[in-house]
Amino acid sequence: MAADVVNAYTLIVGDEHGPATVSVHASAEVAWRALDAEVRSRCRMRRRPRRAVDPEAIGRLADAWRAGDLEARFWQILSHQLPVRVPDLARPVPVVR
Repeated sequence: MAADVVNAYTLIVGDEHGPATVSVHASAEVAWRALDAEVRSRCRMRRRPRRAVDPEAIGRLADAWRAGDLEARFWQILSHQLPVRVPDLARPVPVVR
């Protein structure tokens, strides 16, 4: 079996109102968009219109939200490279005579 690598991004957000929220995303763009939506919902802000994702702007918003209570609020985006085993489907089959 051959091996391939798949990227995954984990978003962790927590505050003083309950347990942390953990979500896994297939791309960095989707993870940053999810962080934006999560922080905006916790701040009771309206959702952002669909635009290009700006990680710096989203990070500033999340940091400003966290600054409200540094002891209880946190956020983190982690990237992972997961090895995946891929079967050798294209391998030639020997001909038996």
